[in-house]
Amino acid sequence: MPPTAVPHTTEDAAHPALSRSLVVLMALACGVVVANIYYAQPLVGLIGPAVGLSPETASLVVTLTQIGYGAGLVLLVPLGDLLENRRLVVATLCSTVVALLVAAVAPTASLFLAAAFLIGVTSVAVQMLVPLAAHMAPEASRGQVVGNVMSGLLLGILLARPVSSLIADSLGWRAVFGLSAVVMVGFAVLLWRVLPQRRPRGQSSYGALLGSLGRLLVRTPVLQRRTVYQTMMFASFSLYWTSVPLLLMGAPFHLSQRGVALFALSGAAGALVAPIAGRIADRGWTRPATGFALAMAALSFFVARAGEGSIALLVLAGLLLDMGVQMNMVLGQRAIYSLGAETRSRMNAIYMAIFFLGGAAGSALAGYAFAVGGWAPVTWIGFAFPAVGLLFYLTEFRGRHAA
Repeated sequence: MPPTAVPHTTEDAAHPALSRSLVVLMALACGVVVANIYYAQPLVGLIGPAVGLSPETASLVVTLTQIGYGAGLVLLVPLGDLLENRRLVVATLCSTVVALLVAAVAPTASLFLAAAFLIGVTSVAVQMLVPLAAHMAPEASRGQVVGNVMSGLLLGILLARPVSSLIADSLGWRAVFGLSAVVMVGFAVLLWRVLPQRRPRGQSSYGALLGSLGRLLVRTPVLQRRTVYQTMMFASFSLYWTSVPLLLMGAPFHLSQRGVALFALSGAAGALVAPIAGRIADRGWTRPATGFALAMAALSFFVARAGEGSIALLVLAGLLLDMGVQMNMVLGQRAIYSLGAETRSRMNAIYMAIFFLGGAAGSALAGYAFAVGGWAPVTWIGFAFPAVGLLFYLTEFRGRHAA
């Protein structure tokens, strides 16, 4: 049975008729779209030689996708407060299809890198869908809806690397991008058919919209706090999942690319915490749950340090970290989405763009720390990120602002 379409809405109306099947579809869409950002990460060694990139420049495949995603967060996601949302989402997905097809057939490095950048830019469609889901949900269950949709997004992040490794191992790396393009076409059609129209009340210009981002951050303490917390968490997340394959491929494990892919699958179970986090937020327990999430992420790196020679402990560390990061992300989104529908897309853009930079910093530190000192400095740096977040969290109890 197809998801139930919700009728046209303006800024003022929520959606008590939001169906479970539509929530599931939006979660699946978020997962398959966000995966486009991560498909290339385990395939750099295959893509580089095929398009003529040297070993020294092959990492640009990943870097340009990440830069593109950051640019899309700032330049495209705020349009959700200005343009009709369904049309914006579907148009962005159609652009993703073009970028993926170019990547699948690109014969040269310059053309592939341009496609990689555009894949990142257009994959921000997921950050248009999540605020739309929040808008459609009744206030009393908004956290639960956001958590359910985010569970799909988080599964996409966690499964993208192992899935792309397995497809490339069987069909070649170009098939990863070609198959994803086909999937994007299917979801663009489905979303056009079932998503409601939503026309924001905002009548400002695009320039004024972008100019308001800095003011929103400066004037919104809750947004500031949630952004700091998630920046620290996502830095630790990126650091762990960038460095742990280096550990697993060396002594004493000597895992193959396929073995690393299967290890990464273990972290997918952490996405199950997202709907739980949404329900916790709906009950008004955001503050204690935030402290718990930060503490769990910090603890995970002590487990990781003890697990230098144990795959079981490394799996446990990854699960604890993923659960903490994902819980904190949903708690943060629930908090900022409650600040007002008219700024929801811009708030989301600020939140995501800044903590995404934290993730990029964690990834950059991971390779350097592991090369210089091995696993020990990686775990200490990983611990430091959520520990800083915890110290900042403790200042909440000196004021009146709950985040």
